[in-house]
Amino acid sequence: MKKIATILLAAMLTLCLVGCGNGNKGTASVEITDAAEILTTVWATYGEEEMFPVGGGDSEHLSMEGPAAFDVAKAEEMDALLCFPADKASMIDNAASMMHMMNANTFTGGAYHVADAANIATVSDAIKERVMNNHWMCGFPETLIIVQVGDDYLVSAYGNGQLIETFKAKLQAAYEGATEVLVEESLM
Repeated sequence: MKKIATILLAAMLTLCLVGCGNGNKGTASVEITDAAEILTTVWATYGEEEMFPVGGGDSEHLSMEGPAAFDVAKAEEMDALLCFPADKASMIDNAASMMHMMNANTFTGGAYHVADAANIATVSDAIKERVMNNHWMCGFPETLIIVQVGDDYLVSAYGNGQLIETFKAKLQAAYEGATEVLVEESLM
């Protein structure tokens, strides 16, 4: 009888611990190969009626078909095109982009692998400051979001409010339980 009680007690304790483990802030470990995978995964969930002309990558590796990798060694280009602060480029080791091909202020998204997860808040804050203090030309983006995916990826996007809301919903659905919105700000 003592053995059965011990086994039941151990089983109940295990279930309690599993239940408590789900009370995190929304991020969980996920298997991600690189930053481009995140944007490509999200873009693949768009229906034909939701899609818009999108390209990605950097000046040497430009894709007209969708999101693509961005060379992190091109810190100044990353700053100019994605509003990723050039002085924080050393904190990431992998990046990707997707931009509206008609007007980047309509939608610009970047995904970044933060080399040391302890720097997530520092990089997120720097992106927010860079976007909020940008001198916009050819229209103003309406909304900025910065989302943590898993332990060590950040995704930032700014542009038209509805496009950003759709992107955020699709990102959260694609990485359910592994995202946390760190920043959601109006730019108007």
